[in-house]
Amino acid sequence: MTKSINLVLKCGERLFVNGAVLRFNRKTTVELMSDAVFLLESHVIQADQTHTPLRQIYFAVQTILMDPNSAAPALNLANQLISAAQQAFSNEEILNGLDQVAMFVETGRQFDAMKIIRSLYPLEEAIMSDKTGEAASRAA
Repeated sequence: MTKSINLVLKCGERLFVNGAVLRFNRKTTVELMSDAVFLLESHVIQADQTHTPLRQIYFAVQTILMDPNSAAPALNLANQLISAAQQAFSNEEILNGLDQVAMFVETGRQFDAMKIIRSLYPLEEAIMSDKTGEAASRAA
């Protein structure tokens, strides 16, 4: 038997379970008593938020979890995006993180992959803002 998980959700918060979207009209606690694929709303990004390589990878991995009908194409896309990001970045911490993400995605551990990607966002942001700053100073 699997261990149950208790989730405390705010009024209006959404929970994504096995591809279904649930919204709660009041603060509630939900106990998941069997294995289920779920995401909290705070961990879900929308397509219009995929403006960086890591966010694009995250969105593809998220799609594997949220839309079982699109899992195979999303897995292929995630692998392509990971490979492209590994070629684009030179930062060792991001490259190590991408190696872990690739391994987790390949072994079906999307939650772990998403957690690593989220942890790399600040570093990616710093790198992107440095490059933007460099480009701006060269243009001046």
